[in-house]
Amino acid sequence: MKLIHLLRTMFRKDELNQQLTAELNFHLEKQIEQNLAAGMSHAEARYAALRRFGGVEQVKEECRDAWGVRLISALFQDIRFGFRMLAKNPGFTVVAVLTLALGIGANTAIFSVVNAALLRSLPYNEPGRLVYVWAAEKARGIPRSPASIPDLRDWSEQNRVFDGMTGWWSGSYNLAGGDEPRRVTGRVVSTNFFDVLGAHASVGRTFTGETGSSDNDHVIVLSHALWTEAFGGNRSILGRTIALDSQPHTVIGVMPAEFSSPEPDVQLWIPWPLDAQAKATRGERFLGVLARLKPGVSKQSAQADMTAIALRLSGQYEEDKGVTTYLVPAQEQITGNVRQALWILLAAVGLVLLIACANLANLLLARSAAREREFAVRTALGAERSRLIRQSLTESLLLSLLGGVVGMLLAAWGMGYLRVFAAHQIPRAQDIGIDFGVLGFTLGVTLLTGVLSGLIPALSSYHGKLADFLKEGTRGLAGGRRRRLRSVLVVSEVAFALMLLVGAGLLVESFRRLHAVKPGFNPDRVLTCAISLPESKYDNPRIVSFFDQLLERVRALPGVVAAGATMTLPLQNPNGGYWTGLNVEGRPVATRESIPVVSLSQVTTGYFGAIGIPILKGRLFSEQDNISQSSKVAIINATIARRYFAGIDPVGRRIRFGESDREPWITVVGVVGDAALQSLADPRFSQVYVPHGQGTGGGPAGNMELVLRTASDPLTLATAVRTQVHEIDKDQSVADLRTLDQVLDVSLAQPRMNTLLLGGFAALALVLAIVGLYGVMAYSVAQRTREIGIRMALGADGGVMLRMIVKQGMILALAGVAIGLAGALGLTRFMASLLYGVRPTDPRTFLAVSLMLLSVAALAAYIPARRATKIDPMVALREE
Repeated sequence: MKLIHLLRTMFRKDELNQQLTAELNFHLEKQIEQNLAAGMSHAEARYAALRRFGGVEQVKEECRDAWGVRLISALFQDIRFGFRMLAKNPGFTVVAVLTLALGIGANTAIFSVVNAALLRSLPYNEPGRLVYVWAAEKARGIPRSPASIPDLRDWSEQNRVFDGMTGWWSGSYNLAGGDEPRRVTGRVVSTNFFDVLGAHASVGRTFTGETGSSDNDHVIVLSHALWTEAFGGNRSILGRTIALDSQPHTVIGVMPAEFSSPEPDVQLWIPWPLDAQAKATRGERFLGVLARLKPGVSKQSAQADMTAIALRLSGQYEEDKGVTTYLVPAQEQITGNVRQALWILLAAVGLVLLIACANLANLLLARSAAREREFAVRTALGAERSRLIRQSLTESLLLSLLGGVVGMLLAAWGMGYLRVFAAHQIPRAQDIGIDFGVLGFTLGVTLLTGVLSGLIPALSSYHGKLADFLKEGTRGLAGGRRRRLRSVLVVSEVAFALMLLVGAGLLVESFRRLHAVKPGFNPDRVLTCAISLPESKYDNPRIVSFFDQLLERVRALPGVVAAGATMTLPLQNPNGGYWTGLNVEGRPVATRESIPVVSLSQVTTGYFGAIGIPILKGRLFSEQDNISQSSKVAIINATIARRYFAGIDPVGRRIRFGESDREPWITVVGVVGDAALQSLADPRFSQVYVPHGQGTGGGPAGNMELVLRTASDPLTLATAVRTQVHEIDKDQSVADLRTLDQVLDVSLAQPRMNTLLLGGFAALALVLAIVGLYGVMAYSVAQRTREIGIRMALGADGGVMLRMIVKQGMILALAGVAIGLAGALGLTRFMASLLYGVRPTDPRTFLAVSLMLLSVAALAAYIPARRATKIDPMVALREE
């Protein structure tokens, strides 16, 4: 019975609630009708009725819903109205969109480069924990040096801060077993190389076990690029035997396409030979070392640990005396050469974008001035100022979005050229492209551009009374505050443009001076190529015989003037090739640290004549010197003669290589001129040359660069040279066939890229700034037509009007130049590392750029001023 009573009560409550709701709705509708009859709008009538009958919460909910609907509706209305206004002024729209597209496109393209090289994580597991470990001998002038295999072993065993350390050295090999024999670059690595990087093979596996174990004997891991190019991407490559320098190697794995070795263009990896550990000496430093920090260990802690280890080894081994170590984060090491240049370029395109924003703001200011009557009427009819600002911002955002779309298309087009242009100058250039990071950057830049360029015109739009506007006339509000805003924007544009032009001018002057540096050799009509003889096939006598035969053959080719070969071609090896200690007879050496370090190169007879390095004293090598049993001889460069034989004739004196007293004495037979070794910008290094047949240390080098001086175009002999090599050894490859001019050109590629990019951005900034100045002057003339007409009707001649208007433009230009010079003085100091032979505050560059900019600005002001002198006073007066 209780349950039935409860159910009846619930049904009665529900029925009562329905009755109350119906009665409430009846009264609510009645109240709304009364409110409407009182003159309220439908929304106001409903709101008032709800306040009386519906309760506060329902009022709030309905208000929120109505506000959201009104906001969305107003937004769509603003967008539709904005598109209509842009469509009504196609000329204005096209100019504005193109201006923004240039700025946004340039920023997007350069950011994609910065993103690929600097911001995107390296393609390894936890790349932030990877560091390079370098040796250094500061007392001997060696700021960075590779390590030796014994040093790596001690570092690995004694450190407490790394999860693993790995080492490698570079090599080039003749690869057979693919579509055709080819020359490939590879790395000889310790077996934990891929484990330290945190990388895994996409096909097969990487190396396992201990370095030097039989499990890793004659196995090979291929890069994805080599796998697809030479073997067609066939997965059956696993377990297949291919010949590497005539030695069979079994393919055990292929790395993923996105994997890149810390050094670029690596095509394969092989483990250390079984006897590498046993044969290695502590004084032979040729090993790159990479380590992975333990979780939570900082670089500073690791540096302190490695410094302590180096100090112990320095006291324990003679070869390590004075040797220290230092760590460099992997990301910084890989991008170190271009990091500062890329940030400078990104800042430069940022200035270009600011100039584009100022230009658009000027355009919008001029357009808002033309719409003053519209704004005044809308204000008089009850439009809120916030609505006018929102409408103006909507239009500027629409323009920036259109500019962003066009800019993205321009950037996508430019990225293809950047990938090719910067392929060998920027690390990971192959990753330059559009990804989510680049899209997000472009969207952010686009929206920020729209707000920055639209905010000033929006805030300066008319907000007075219609009567005041009608009293002042249609052009009254164009002066005053708006004119000052336009002037400030133009001054800013000129200042930013001057900063970019000064930076570009410094780079141009630096590149001009670098290009004028004499390399110490004559690159005209010289052909070079690389030949690397495999140790497994060529012993020392056969190496000498091969190059003797080859030089005899190529010297007989029609058009060959001279021919020779060298172990280290100038400007070819960024590390300068092979370095060794130098002892001079009669010059006491107190400690190992006081033994100077020199570049040592083996050369054949005819080399100096072929490359054009002049002989200064003594004689060149003869065929007799090339016989290893003859007395040891050497040729030194002018730098060594100047440093260690000051005031005496070095010819006939004796020197000794290395740091051991057991090394033989070598007689100096000649002095040649200095030749650029690593780059044209570097100082001339101490260099010693020895006959190839006599060899040094391990004997005659199998890796040599052939040099041919020709009477005509050297590239016409490329096929003939390759044929001569194959006639001696059909399996021998020839790599890097190019002219010495091309080698010299490659050495200038990095400064050339910096100069061209910054120069291009500076030119774009100059165009935009001058267009902005011209626009301001032209608009000023248009706004002052009546004033000019009155002046001319009262007797002012054209010359007076011309000077008045040009003066107005030059005042703006001079103000911009003054501010720009101050800014350039502060900013160009960050470019010091990119310059050669010129100071960041070079007064001639500053003066030349300032005069050039002022001259162009004068022309931009003169054109509208000239037009003003042609105004007919009667026509001008009738306009009002």
